Amino acid sequence: MNLRFTDADHARMQRMGITADSVIDQIGMLRRSDYFVRLNRPCTLFDGIRKISDADLEKYMGLHALASAKGRFTKFVPASGAATRMFQSLLNIFYLPQYLEKDELHKRVNQGVSIACDFNQFVDKLERFPFAAALRKAMACDGHNLETVVQSGRFRLLLEYLLTERGINYGNLPKAMLLFHSYPGEIRTAFEEQLRDSLEYLGVDRPGVHFTISEDHQTGFLTLEGQVRRRWAKRCGATFEASFSFQKSSTNTIAMDMKGMPFRDRLGRLLFRPAGHGALIENLRDLEADLIYIKNVDNVVPDRLKGPVHFWKKALGGCLVSIENSVHSLLRRLSGPDWGPAVRDASQFCSSELLVNFPAPFPTWPEDQKRSFLLDTLNRPIRVCGMVPNSGEPGGAPFWVEDEKGGLSLQIVEKPQVDLNSPKQSTVWNASTHFNPVDIVCSVRDFEGKPFDLKKFVDPEAVIITRKSIDGTDLHALELPGLWNGAMARWITVFIEVPQTTFNPVKSIFDLLRPEHQPEDLAPALTAGQ
Repeated sequence: MNLRFTDADHARMQRMGITADSVIDQIGMLRRSDYFVRLNRPCTLFDGIRKISDADLEKYMGLHALASAKGRFTKFVPASGAATRMFQSLLNIFYLPQYLEKDELHKRVNQGVSIACDFNQFVDKLERFPFAAALRKAMACDGHNLETVVQSGRFRLLLEYLLTERGINYGNLPKAMLLFHSYPGEIRTAFEEQLRDSLEYLGVDRPGVHFTISEDHQTGFLTLEGQVRRRWAKRCGATFEASFSFQKSSTNTIAMDMKGMPFRDRLGRLLFRPAGHGALIENLRDLEADLIYIKNVDNVVPDRLKGPVHFWKKALGGCLVSIENSVHSLLRRLSGPDWGPAVRDASQFCSSELLVNFPAPFPTWPEDQKRSFLLDTLNRPIRVCGMVPNSGEPGGAPFWVEDEKGGLSLQIVEKPQVDLNSPKQSTVWNASTHFNPVDIVCSVRDFEGKPFDLKKFVDPEAVIITRKSIDGTDLHALELPGLWNGAMARWITVFIEVPQTTFNPVKSIFDLLRPEHQPEDLAPALTAGQ
């Protein structure tokens, strides 16, 4: 590969903790651009996805209670992303000033133009958004009355106060810092709801919740954390242990131009981009925690709906403890002097409980070869993943995936990982019955209590290549294997069906208008379609 880096390039890489060899490897990946998984079939109920029986539920609740009483659980919440996608349609219309003229707006609404219809809905239902009071206050500080601005059709001014630093800056803040839910006398951010949520299933007086954030918003998060901590200490004596980390610059990846060379900006500098949430596997490893819940920052509900969420969080956590107990017991036996009988028991457990796909000649192998295979198969991190019946939400799904040798494994797969130009692969993808809501609980210590090096269990080829544009110039960007996709591809994986009620994400601003996210006194009327 004919790549030459300048002294300035090498100095920049060194500051970021990136080697020239890794950049060359990344360019090679970008040039290849065909990193597709091979789907065998979707995971369905009783074929890759379990349904927990009532008897097991009782058992899992007890196991969760014991583990939570010991303070074994932590929660990990990726929270560095800006809310740009959440406000995408409003941002789009913000940069089309002609659409913001009253007559033109109504014309575009009548034509069914989506961004115009979205903005019209936003204005009509403005008072139902939890941030309406904050927006009103910000405008009042500069002598503007929200209702007067709306009635007079000064829509650009309205969006300036909503989306930019002139007002509440919701177009640039992380989603975690946005106001999500209204209660009598208070309005909570997604960040506060995540902390409040943790009180119920982490199970200790000082529940630990770790957020990954951007350095640009560190001060804002620290201020918000202090406010929330004081409020809940006064209210019920709770003391949160919120901690923060940044996505490491060493995980950034090089961008490539359309000619297959490293992309350079107008000043001739190499462009390195954050490599997606897959880079956070290092943050997860650095926690050196024991049992970890992973949850998307926007999948939170008001207090009145938290009961089912907490119940199933405990069920998944107890299921994980049960599997961990069995796995660690088998590993101790396989590692001991009298390991013979453990080979049979471990083989049966891997087949029936973990759905391991054994090599065809496994039954004919010598016992010591079987033992080595089982030790390698079982001595891995474990994840138990909740799966909801598919309701058309965008995102990953559970599949049986084939490796290069024809072996099968349980994997969470995102749409860009699939070659949808293949009719067979497209058919398998569209046959999916369940959706991954990022409702995961993990065991990240081995049977001797030592933290796993999680990077050893990443599938390095499960990358995603996307097309982006910078200053009007197209480029190719490389995303590392996703945190719950390729970054956990070689973990022990168990899929459990959980009810739809546990999944209430806020991907768009208009999701905040759903009954699940509205105040209790409005929810029944909204559910009835009023």
